[in-house]
Amino acid sequence: MSDNKPATLLLESGVEFKGYSFGNDQAIDGEVVFSTAMVGYPESLTDPSYSGQILCVTYPLVGNYGVPEDTIVDNLSTLFESERIHVRGLIISDYSFNYSHWNAVKSLDKWLKEHNIPGIYGVDTRELTKILREEGSLLGKIIPEGRELEGFYDPNLISQVDLVSCKDVMHYGSGKKKVVLVDCGVKHNIIRCLVKRGVEVIRVPWNFDFHTIEYDGLFISNGPGNPDFCTTAVENIAKAYQMDKPIFGICMGNQLMAKAGGAKTYKMKYGHRSHNQPVRMANSDRCFITSQNHGFAVDNNTLGADWEPLFINMNDNSNEGIRHKSKPFFSCQFHPEASSGPTDTEFLFDDFIKLL
Repeated sequence: MSDNKPATLLLESGVEFKGYSFGNDQAIDGEVVFSTAMVGYPESLTDPSYSGQILCVTYPLVGNYGVPEDTIVDNLSTLFESERIHVRGLIISDYSFNYSHWNAVKSLDKWLKEHNIPGIYGVDTRELTKILREEGSLLGKIIPEGRELEGFYDPNLISQVDLVSCKDVMHYGSGKKKVVLVDCGVKHNIIRCLVKRGVEVIRVPWNFDFHTIEYDGLFISNGPGNPDFCTTAVENIAKAYQMDKPIFGICMGNQLMAKAGGAKTYKMKYGHRSHNQPVRMANSDRCFITSQNHGFAVDNNTLGADWEPLFINMNDNSNEGIRHKSKPFFSCQFHPEASSGPTDTEFLFDDFIKLL
């Protein structure tokens, strides 16, 4: 047992969970969400799609394999999904103070402290997850003993995409074909998947007018929060639809492409944040196990006559992707770069490259 001091997880519903503080010693608030992944906390914590959220990891033992040493090569993290931790806080059941892995160089506790991220362990995460499944995602806050924090921060009321998108145009890889990547909070493995297929990637901020750039294909990335805040991106995508150049979107990209085509999105009860979401390709019997992280979804009933669903979630029948019936535009709500099956749907990148 450590000497870490007591802490409280307080939900906006008034429910409290007692535990112990680790990571940075500060109070923090945000939207409490859960992930059912068994492994991969370094990847999850650095996923920009978790911006504004306090993450509850449902797997009971966390920290046992520590954290590897990361380096930035060609403006890309070698092991993580971005350059920093994006969750506002971390909730776990049993924290492993002793880590053991061949490439671990530090503990999870030390890593959180380096990024000023608070955590709480000793929480009944099973009970917490049951509450979130019944009531949906809730605002909450982690309060170490001796700390105070008034009110609750609601990440859905501001543009989270604007907080995580790059601020300048960046270039990756080389090749005859150029792909403009609209960065809404892109995971670095998406860029790797494009670069290794021999194209030049031009990464631009989410609200950048990319029509000033000569390109062969357009990619719309994943990102956090409410897509309604991304009006400028939606307008730019709608203009791109008039050019007939190939377009591929992932996660937030799926939602923005749908909105650019006239469809609507909605906030899900607690979202899909896990490694084992089964999706079926529309009008076929092909099914894939996918990794996902999103709190909003496309309303299939609002798709225009020129669009159709490309993938459907087998658990709740929610939208998992769209495609245009005659033009080279398609998207998916899940993460084909996440190696969840282990590479079940990475072929979507190949499909996109062929369209170029």
